[in-house]
Amino acid sequence: MDKLMITGGNRLDGEIRISGAKNSALPILAATLLADEAVTICNLPHLHDITTMIELFGRMGVQPVVGDKLNVEVNPTSITTLVAPYELVKTMRASILVLGPMVAHFGYAEVALPGGCAIGSRPVDLHIRGLEAMGAEITVEGGYIKAKAPEGGLRGAHYFFDTVSVTGTENILMAATLARGQTVIQNAAREPEVVDLAECLIAMGAQIRGHGTDTITVDGVERLHGATYSVMPDRIETGTFLVAGAATRGRVKLKDTDPSILEAFLLKLEEAGAQIDTGKNWVSLDMKGNRPRAVNLRTAPYPAFPTDMQAQFMAMNAVAEGTGTVIETVFENRFMHVQEMSRMGAQIQVEGNTAIITGVERLKGAPVMATDLRASASLVIAGLWADGDTLVDRIYHIDRGYECIEEKLQMLGAGIRRVSA
Repeated sequence: MDKLMITGGNRLDGEIRISGAKNSALPILAATLLADEAVTICNLPHLHDITTMIELFGRMGVQPVVGDKLNVEVNPTSITTLVAPYELVKTMRASILVLGPMVAHFGYAEVALPGGCAIGSRPVDLHIRGLEAMGAEITVEGGYIKAKAPEGGLRGAHYFFDTVSVTGTENILMAATLARGQTVIQNAAREPEVVDLAECLIAMGAQIRGHGTDTITVDGVERLHGATYSVMPDRIETGTFLVAGAATRGRVKLKDTDPSILEAFLLKLEEAGAQIDTGKNWVSLDMKGNRPRAVNLRTAPYPAFPTDMQAQFMAMNAVAEGTGTVIETVFENRFMHVQEMSRMGAQIQVEGNTAIITGVERLKGAPVMATDLRASASLVIAGLWADGDTLVDRIYHIDRGYECIEEKLQMLGAGIRRVSA
């Protein structure tokens, strides 16, 4: 099993390109199942979760054509089975996103209950209730969600999410595009990735308005056609490299990204003492060699501070000047990196959903273990500004969400390499 060996102490300095957004690419790939002709998706990141989704399509008889730069053409008309099997779904929670498109387009879906993540409860009942509101008959048996559309297909409905759910919003949004009549989704997720999915669906002929607000209205259409669509840049990858630059007192420029969706954490980085500059498709950070100042933050759904950036900022706070407080309100089990960071000398006290971090001048290298995707990124950042060597184990977590992370960090001057166990 691969590990990352990090020799700390190098200030990051340089520029790299940001990949396409995983959290946008997965629902957009699922959305191709709604079309009645080929759809081409561009700017896909080269990640394990993406190849898992492509493999899932292959199991269902849909054979995506992978072109240059991981552009993928999907023609769902060749589908032979409407079952998403457990052995693939268990490795990736986003597999649940094929449920809505399959029921809407083909009238039936059988999707294994998902696995693939250890950061607390992510109930799928929100997806099920939304589809039931549109007339689907759903049973859960043998570890599978079995959903059948009513005679004549799904019907438009008013559906209120009692908890904001990104994948829930995406599943119901996709199903609604082919439902008869109008669907109104209230308390919808507002994340840029949801907006990106809606824009892709519109390019395929869907009638959607209100995406990016908490009320999305969809007027169902008879069919969705082919299109070519490019996935948005990954805001979490952008934020991770910016925080790595701040923690190492360095200077980084990130290209092919979108500063307009980064406001929540650019403000926090400025608070930490970073000089931030932005252009249409780039952002740069310069610490002028200074140690970052500790910041306080509280996670919440977009447009507030994203839970997916909490662990990385905690790593920065661990080597910052002063004391910072991190309050996690989205997932109840997202402080699993604290124990590992403490092994490196981080001063972190956890009380319920609050972590209080008192910065130290330098951390100390140690063997650590990744527990989930963003926690693993935080351990890499901690290792970049630690004395000696840090060995990060179980990095298959990081490979789920970061394309070539060690190569990009090497380009910025980091002492990091992948080693085989």
